[in-house]
Amino acid sequence: MINLYKKLFYGLLIVILTFFTFKYFTSDSETSSEYNSNLIQEQIKSVGKLVVTEGHYSQVLTFKDKDSYMGGLVSFDKKAIVVANSDVSVMYDLRQMKYEIDEKHKTIRIVSIPKEEIKISPDIQYYDIEQSKFNEFTGDDFNAITKKVKADLARKIEKSSLKTNAQNRLVSELSKILLVTHSVGWKVEYKGNEINSEKEFQID
Repeated sequence: MINLYKKLFYGLLIVILTFFTFKYFTSDSETSSEYNSNLIQEQIKSVGKLVVTEGHYSQVLTFKDKDSYMGGLVSFDKKAIVVANSDVSVMYDLRQMKYEIDEKHKTIRIVSIPKEEIKISPDIQYYDIEQSKFNEFTGDDFNAITKKVKADLARKIEKSSLKTNAQNRLVSELSKILLVTHSVGWKVEYKGNEINSEKEFQID
């Protein structure tokens, strides 16, 4: 009978020890996972800001316009030399970045990265203005010139190093997320692919 009580006692003791051991390691794992998740979220919040790259451009163009009458026998011309000095900003608002946190698979999924915003602020000066009383410069002319200046500059920016530099700054910010996730044993996915280095971020 004593042996039976001993067996029951030791059996109960093993069950209790097993239970608390399981709870200890499970609780520790959950606490660690929650800590890592919070750490990554804080890093994403610190990255979530406006990334701005600035540049300056100068343009010179000639504006000409002619009003003709009587089959071209009579015309009234106007023209001017236009000098535009423009400040340009290429911005990525990472506060708009969408992401998911998968604690089960220890994965950060970047769903979308906001497209760049290009802001052009031209300072336009007019020189050698020539106009007729019958064909004077109007507000519509100045608006058309401003629109052309911005359109020409937007095309130049697409092929310039300014946009490339802005993308490089964006990737540099995103790499901070990559660094902290890897440091805690998590991974980053973007466009369905695992990202192991900042060079693998494909920015459209």
